Amino acid sequence: MGIFDKPRLKRSNKGGDSVPDDLWTKCPDCGEMIHTLDLKQNDLVCTNCAHHFLMGAYDRFELIADEGSFEETEKDLISTNPLGFAKYAEKTELLRKKTGLNDAVVTGKLTINGNPAVAAVMDFKFFAGSMGSVVGEKITRAIELATAEKRGIIIFSSSSGARMQEGMLSLMQMAKTCGALALHSEARLPFISVFTHPTTGGVTASFATIGDINIAEPKCMIGFAGPRVVKETTHQDLPPGFQTAEFMLEHGLVDAIVQRRDLRKKLASILSYTLAKK
Repeated sequence: MGIFDKPRLKRSNKGGDSVPDDLWTKCPDCGEMIHTLDLKQNDLVCTNCAHHFLMGAYDRFELIADEGSFEETEKDLISTNPLGFAKYAEKTELLRKKTGLNDAVVTGKLTINGNPAVAAVMDFKFFAGSMGSVVGEKITRAIELATAEKRGIIIFSSSSGARMQEGMLSLMQMAKTCGALALHSEARLPFISVFTHPTTGGVTASFATIGDINIAEPKCMIGFAGPRVVKETTHQDLPPGFQTAEFMLEHGLVDAIVQRRDLRKKLASILSYTLAKK
């Protein structure tokens, strides 16, 4: 070995490679490093600044449903490729394997403190929560089921908007879901809309904003187009906090901002009043 050759360091195999990569999570708001177990036990809310992390659909059902009451519906619906969009089928198949979801929404029957409901929970990790024909169909069927069984309907929105890979079929879901909600309203049954981060595009422009009661998680983004697009279109400076839940509460679009730890209690209270027999 030459005098300037350094011997390679040998990595110990005594468990050094077994340390998981996701043991700690950095909060994007305050920069706090949070142990993953602590984060999960705190309902994916930062223990330092109360930032609400994105939450998966099944975790949300676990958060709000009475134990053993959740019954998933329309589980096997999957997207096709009606427009022949390049590599769309391959991408949806990859996302199904990666996320364990068949599309960007999970629906099911449940009770919340004994109150009967049907919930549709959008999941941002599948195609950024975009609304294609399957998402719209599952939400519509969930609303129709709630109407038929005289249950409240709760929709958790988390979406980038309509799914462009399905073109007009995606945009049609805006009218279809709103039509089902109109019939649900005629049956004098409640619709609770819950905004989570982010809620944008065609979802905001359709069912998300027409709840009998609109609830939002703190600081979540609510809007149609992004702030940069709005600013470039209007050529005006945007007000502070534009498109946040707090801004929407101040301007009347949102009825209440609810911390995640209080959400189950809030939903139970609303359902108990709105489903009460007259």
